[in-house]
Amino acid sequence: MTNFELLKNFLTNEMRMSHVYQPVMLMELLSRNGAASIEQIAKSLLLYDRSQIDYYESITKNMVGRVLTKNRGLTTKEGGSYSLNGFESLTEQQTKQLIEFCQARIDAYIESRGGRI
Repeated sequence: MTNFELLKNFLTNEMRMSHVYQPVMLMELLSRNGAASIEQIAKSLLLYDRSQIDYYESITKNMVGRVLTKNRGLTTKEGGSYSLNGFESLTEQQTKQLIEFCQARIDAYIESRGGRI
C-alpha cells in the first residue's frame, strides 16, 4: 500500500474522532511539506477550538475593548466590530511605526516575565 493509500484509508475509513484534532494536524503537516513544529500544529488546532474563540471574544468585549473604547476613546464599537478612531488620517509609514511600537511593548512584556505570559 502506498503512503497516499495508507493516509487516504485512515482518513476515510479508520479514523475515529472525538474532535477535529487528527485531521487538523494532518492538514498542517501536509500543507508544510510533511513537517511542522508543535507550536504550528497547536495554532492550527486553536483555529478550530470554539471554546477558546469564545473565551477571547469575551476578553475582547469585556476587558481590552472596554479599556480602549470607553476608558481611552481610541476605538469605537459598532455591533460586532471595533474600529480605530482616526485611522484614515494615518500614513502607511505611521501605521507601520505604530505596529512596531505595539510589537516592542509585547516583546518587553514577555521578556520581563522570562519569556512566559
